[in-house]
Amino acid sequence: MRIPPVKIVRSVKLFHNMLKQFTHGRVAVFIDASNIYHAYKRLKWKIDFQKFLDYLKNEIDLQDVYYYTGRDMDSSGQTKFLNFLEMIGYRVRSKKIKFIKAGNTAKEDGFHKGNLDVELTMDVLETKESYDTLILISGDSDFEPLLQLMKMKYRKRCLVMATKYSISIELIKCAKYIDLKKLRDYIRK
Repeated sequence: MRIPPVKIVRSVKLFHNMLKQFTHGRVAVFIDASNIYHAYKRLKWKIDFQKFLDYLKNEIDLQDVYYYTGRDMDSSGQTKFLNFLEMIGYRVRSKKIKFIKAGNTAKEDGFHKGNLDVELTMDVLETKESYDTLILISGDSDFEPLLQLMKMKYRKRCLVMATKYSISIELIKCAKYIDLKKLRDYIRK
C-alpha cells in the first residue's frame, strides 16, 4: 500500500531531500518505540508523529510505516496514542508488557519489558518484496545481523535513524546513519 504525499506548508531548508539522496525506490520504515523513548530523555524534545509521517511522505516513496511498542493495558493515554497512529496510517504492532522480577528480592522489585525485536524482524522479512530501501528507527545493535542480511542477501538499501546517544557502533558500521536531531525543526512536537 503506497502512502500518498502531503503538502508541508513551511519551507524545508537544509534537509530537504536528505532522505531522498540515501534511499532508492520504494521505502518502508520500521520504528522501535522503546529505543526512541530512551532517546527522548537525552534529546529533551519529542517527535510529533504526524509531522514525521508528513516529512516521510514528502521526502521518499513511502510504502509503509510500522511502529513497535510494548503495551500497558492500563494506560488509556497510550491506547489513545496508538489508535491515533493507526488512524493516520501507521501499522502498529504491540504486545502486553511483562513485569520481570529482579532476582530473589521483594515482589515489587523489577522492571517492565515489552520487547518486539522479533516481530519487527519478521515484518522486515515478510514484507521485503514491497520495498527497495528500509529505514530502521532504532539504535539497537541486535538489529545488525538483520540489516546485514537485508543488504547482502536481498540487496536492500538500509538506513538507520536514531540519536548519537542511542545508536550502536554496529549499526553505524553496517548502514547509513542519520541523526534524528538533524530533523528536529521538521518533526518536533
